[in-house]
Amino acid sequence: MEGVEPDRIADRRSAPLEMGPEEFRALGYRLVDRVAEFLGSLPSRPVSPRESPREVRAILGDCPLPERGTAAEQLLEEAARLLMDHSLFNGHPRFMGFITSPAAPLGALGELLAAAVNPNCGGWVLSPMASEIEAQTIRWIAEMIGYPRAAGGVLVTGGTMANFVGFLAARKAKADWDLRTRGLASHDGRPLRLYASTETHTWIHKAVDLFGLGLDSIAWISADSDLRLNTTELRERIRADKAKGELPFMVIGTAGTVSTGAIDPLPEIAAIAREHGLWFHVDGAYGGFAAVLPDAPAGLRGLSEADSVAVDPHKWLYAPLEAGCALVRDRHALRGAFTQHTPAYYRMLQEEEALNFFEYGPENSRGFRALKIWLALRQVGREGYARMIAEDIHLAETLHELATADPELQAFRQGLSISTFRYVPRDLEPGTEKVEAYLNQLNGELLFRLQRSGEAFLTNAVIDGAFLLRACIVNFRTSLADIRALPGIITRLGREVDAALRPASLRSHRTTAEKSSS
Repeated sequence: MEGVEPDRIADRRSAPLEMGPEEFRALGYRLVDRVAEFLGSLPSRPVSPRESPREVRAILGDCPLPERGTAAEQLLEEAARLLMDHSLFNGHPRFMGFITSPAAPLGALGELLAAAVNPNCGGWVLSPMASEIEAQTIRWIAEMIGYPRAAGGVLVTGGTMANFVGFLAARKAKADWDLRTRGLASHDGRPLRLYASTETHTWIHKAVDLFGLGLDSIAWISADSDLRLNTTELRERIRADKAKGELPFMVIGTAGTVSTGAIDPLPEIAAIAREHGLWFHVDGAYGGFAAVLPDAPAGLRGLSEADSVAVDPHKWLYAPLEAGCALVRDRHALRGAFTQHTPAYYRMLQEEEALNFFEYGPENSRGFRALKIWLALRQVGREGYARMIAEDIHLAETLHELATADPELQAFRQGLSISTFRYVPRDLEPGTEKVEAYLNQLNGELLFRLQRSGEAFLTNAVIDGAFLLRACIVNFRTSLADIRALPGIITRLGREVDAALRPASLRSHRTTAEKSSS
């Protein structure tokens, strides 16, 4: 091979990537100390870096690929500095933005252990203990949400992939022709039809696009006044589509919508799906784990009736990214969706009674995602998770109450651990088209400044055309003090933005009550 002289390779090879036990130990101890200090410092740090993409790129630099190596000690120190000084911290107690939790410290250590052993969890022979730990973790997750322990399951990257798995299992199980051999083009021109609320996460757009059905295959069902799927409309649409000769095959319910935490009427949807022979899938990526609560919302009882469920341990199980879980009631249906012919290079994986996860999902080579979840489930147990999830919900309810009581905030929806509200200057009366347009502009700019301030990190929701601030708490570090501080931060920034942004035509606008009292 060019560049290597065979007589120069020593009997005992020394690769540039290799590291002896003493060096690894010294570097590891130093890094763990640095990480421990970082975690302890989180409350005193800004939540976000307050830097633009251009600034972050400039800090990293744009050097060419190095020709020669650099000492590992120097690289680890540089990487720690870059990440700890220029990241958005979802582990910060005032991160209440996307549905991304802080990483459980034990999970972070579990990731180190998993990477050190480095099992390939595609085939059992490559990962005997890791495969069994994953199988046990899946059974525990099913048990936690009230799903059958005997269900099939697989750990994937996140909610989108977990929902994809349910979608593909449904498509294969409900096609009345040899889908694998003949493809989607061979069903007599009758379109496959699936049903989803207009509040459904955008994974469904990706699924129908990537897996050949197309966007026109989705029958969008409106949401009711509580932003839950309208079951009356669902029944009517299924009957109408059947009468037209179409092939309804799947209905999707959501356990915790992204914008407001709404839970679809899952038991009723399950009954409709059974009546019409449809596959019932639940996207519980966010809210599914709330089923562990003794007083769980009634709608979550329908999880146990679903043909497939998606949940995200890296949301409300506080696992480090990335970790999603797909559960399918009929494990044979799950395996049937992904098992292909076995080439010669896979036959060594076919040990008797071995569980090969490449037959239960889209990936062949797979990392050891289960360890960080398995460790945390054992560390805190069902009771510990129920307590943390209940506390997150209580904090969101408290924020909703504070927003309701604040004269400069208008509370909207509160569901699970999500609270939505907006800033409204005291002298503006919401409702007219002109005022509503300005409030949308005002709250959009307010959100941008809040995120850049580093004081807290929220995201947005849009309800009935109103642009809202949205706080989602899936954070075991968030405290009551953080929640109580938030309205003051928002109203202070809101006043600053309003003073700079309000058009002259609204400068003297006062509420009806103020006018009558003057």
